[in-house]
Amino acid sequence: MSADTSAPGTTAAPPRRRLSRQLLSYTLIGGSGVALDLVAFLLLHNAAGMNEQIANAISTTLGIANNFALNARFTFERRDRLVVRFLRFYAVGLTGIALTNLLFLAFTDGLGIDANLIKAGSLPLVLALQFVLNRKWSFA
Repeated sequence: MSADTSAPGTTAAPPRRRLSRQLLSYTLIGGSGVALDLVAFLLLHNAAGMNEQIANAISTTLGIANNFALNARFTFERRDRLVVRFLRFYAVGLTGIALTNLLFLAFTDGLGIDANLIKAGSLPLVLALQFVLNRKWSFA
């Protein structure tokens, strides 16, 4: 157990506890973004017949915007330089789009696995990568 290293009279959480709280909040908020992303993808790809690459870009963008707004407010509690932070957050989000699209190419186009399974299976990997990048760069 680490000791609280915050200055006397402050209410800052110890670093490990704060990191755990941020990860939990990021995961919960990420869940709302994942739900929005996945529902939008399913509607665009399955109902509207849109190509999975384009549907993925649109649905992921919706999830990114949702997650940025909620993470800026609740997880990282940063309200300064919002435009710069959003651009960084979106750039990190593009890594998720790129990673998922590579998985589509390999598994859907290459092996014939259903795009819906690949999209769902990519989400935990993308979430973990993006938490690290957002914590260290977007909200640093």
